[in-house]
Amino acid sequence: MHRIAVANLKSGWHSQQLDNAFKQAGCEVRSINLANCSFSSQARHEVVIPGFANGLPDAVFVRGIAAGSLQQVVYYLSLLHALTSLGLVVYNPPLAIERSVDKAMTTFLLRQAGLNTPSTWVGMKLQSAQQWLDKMTAAGGMVVAKPIFGSQGKDVELLQRSTQLATMPSKDVYYLQEFIDSGDDESWSSWRLFVIAGHVVAAVERVNNHWLNNVARGGVCRQAWPGRPMLALAEAAAAAVGLFYAGVDVICDRQQRLWVIEVNSIPAWQSLQSVTHHNIARLMVQDCLRRCSA
Repeated sequence: MHRIAVANLKSGWHSQQLDNAFKQAGCEVRSINLANCSFSSQARHEVVIPGFANGLPDAVFVRGIAAGSLQQVVYYLSLLHALTSLGLVVYNPPLAIERSVDKAMTTFLLRQAGLNTPSTWVGMKLQSAQQWLDKMTAAGGMVVAKPIFGSQGKDVELLQRSTQLATMPSKDVYYLQEFIDSGDDESWSSWRLFVIAGHVVAAVERVNNHWLNNVARGGVCRQAWPGRPMLALAEAAAAAVGLFYAGVDVICDRQQRLWVIEVNSIPAWQSLQSVTHHNIARLMVQDCLRRCSA
């Protein structure tokens, strides 16, 4: 019997789905919070996970990592790295989580892999950011300003001129990305594709009357299945970042070109589950357990 720890922040629909899927697979499963774990030189494996007093689990499924200070976030990831070095399956791997949480590194990896992702500038100097924005908007284009760490469309702004940067709250790092227009002046759309073990298992088109299509920003999910080029692009994006499972956001512009916008290492899937006959949690659990047995 495999013993599984699900690193989570709170109970809810997603944690219940995973709990059910692991139990149906015959596993012993416990929910943990990484904040309650510790390093100890007196412990058998030098890492202590509450609920696993006699050792360590066979795998840690990462469903949530708490926000916090830089020291706290580094500590959480250090725990996951340590567990990986001890031979546990950490799902997703900590290195891949680090890469995907940092939008700058995600963009770098996508471009190194030759995948279509919007032109991007990342840096710390306001003047340099303004110069790049002026260049991108000279012919009437627009630029999206995003936080390097963030999700659900929070604190994302659409810019048309460099002077807008000066009026925004000051930033330690500027992440500016070419705006890809997927709209028809009345509605805009994007896709979320869910990749497990290298294959897209579910997909949904998100439509909104705003250029941001996130469900958290009012986007509505529409059941649809993309063509092979989009499937291949999403699968390659997950592989480029090194993820076992991923939520990949893709936009199709007015010229029918495909662009990878985001790659998420701890994606939600409740909306996707409502439009697919696959049990997404079960597929992730099966892949996790296969890696335990490899």
